[in-house]
Amino acid sequence: MPSPSITITSEFSGSVVAKGATDDLSAQLLRHAGFKQIDDWHGRRHRLPTTTPLADRVAIATHAAEMLRAARYDVTLPPSLDTARMSPPVHALGPYAAGAELLSITDQIRAAEDGASLQRAVDHLLHPEHGALERVREALEAAGEQVNDLDDDAYSLADRFSFASEFVSSAQSELVESEAELRRVGTASTRYSAARTVRDHRGAALATSPAANQAKVSSASSSAPAPCSATGHPPRASTPRR
Repeated sequence: MPSPSITITSEFSGSVVAKGATDDLSAQLLRHAGFKQIDDWHGRRHRLPTTTPLADRVAIATHAAEMLRAARYDVTLPPSLDTARMSPPVHALGPYAAGAELLSITDQIRAAEDGASLQRAVDHLLHPEHGALERVREALEAAGEQVNDLDDDAYSLADRFSFASEFVSSAQSELVESEAELRRVGTASTRYSAARTVRDHRGAALATSPAANQAKVSSASSSAPAPCSATGHPPRASTPRR
């Protein structure tokens, strides 16, 4: 009889769940790896708490899969939970991972197609707690404090870092509450363009064609009265002399 197939996955909540371990041996191996067994009306399953650190989740899932496979179980394990298949992310700027992330944000800003998408991209810079500017400000402030802690005589250098931190803080103050304005970017010009298009179409619909204009001119010419003489009377036809 073939062994059951066991699937270990990571849920959206962050918890790692193993399903398919319906027999006692596979359940024992999962418990030994660190999974908690749950038996309820959904059936038997094994789960890691959502509070489990990421590194521990990967290590436990990988170890459980290795033991189950050694016991001839068919195990499905995604690469994100397999230490043998995980590879560290390769950043375009090498060790400067933060710079690479900012480049990605810049690309998102340049690719924004409307004010709302632009605001979402810029929020990565301007968020008051988690934005890049706040992290830069904190880092500069910490650098100045660390200079002071390491060398009392380097107060001038520490002050320069402190001033730089204040400059970033000023930039944050300048851009505070710009979220709503960013979302409105382009909406006014779009409305104006739409209104202008409607006016153009309406004008085109009401415009008289050149042929109709020419017909009006011809009609007016044929029905025009005879020109008057200087005395105000129409000229009389000349009578031949006898």
